[in-house]
Amino acid sequence: MSTPLIGLTTYREQAAWGVWDQRADLLPTPYAAAVEATGGVPVLLPPVGQPGAADAVVARLDGLVISGGADVDPGRYGEDAHPRTASWRADRDAWESALLDAAGAAGLPVLGVCRGMQVMAVHAGGVLDQHVPDLVDHEQHSPGGDEFGAITVSTVAGTRLAGLVGERLSVNCHHHQSVRSHPGFDAVAHAADGTLEAMEAPGPRFCVGVQWHPETAADVGLLAGLVRAAAAYTTGR
Repeated sequence: MSTPLIGLTTYREQAAWGVWDQRADLLPTPYAAAVEATGGVPVLLPPVGQPGAADAVVARLDGLVISGGADVDPGRYGEDAHPRTASWRADRDAWESALLDAAGAAGLPVLGVCRGMQVMAVHAGGVLDQHVPDLVDHEQHSPGGDEFGAITVSTVAGTRLAGLVGERLSVNCHHHQSVRSHPGFDAVAHAADGTLEAMEAPGPRFCVGVQWHPETAADVGLLAGLVRAAAAYTTGR
């Protein structure tokens, strides 16, 4: 069995390293490290605007991660921006939407992480709540700066997600937005305050979105599940 190739979408931001300070395509190392640790080969996917590029990429991948990042453009789900909604990137929104179109057509296994879950929901015709503290009156999901919030998540018994991570788990999260509606997906995990923390598509295809960051945890069960699904996908091509 060949080693599965896992695509990871990236940021495109101003960044500084060594003597350089310029636009860069980047992603925190824990994503690629988690994919490698669970038996996959990570491939970074910066935003591409060329027609047909997403189809060409998906044809060469065995699995896809829609990574975390900035807010999704609220215009994509027909709403005005909340005062705290900021920094959306039209090129990344369009690229990840095109990748999801191609992945859906090919039956490619997909995992959405944080923003990635929100992109998946919006792509399916769903809507986001743009500032979670307005709903739950606390900021534990995103305490600010570069700190992760630590919350407990309860999963729905019998779901793919529960089979991968168990009934309850503590997770690292960093999101001030959440998914309000998610056509075509089942709600499969919630925080104690009722915030939706995970969704998955019914059926045999691995298509899961989570609001937390599984790549930061010692137990990378979600990434391992994606890599196993990717290995099965490439075998069945």
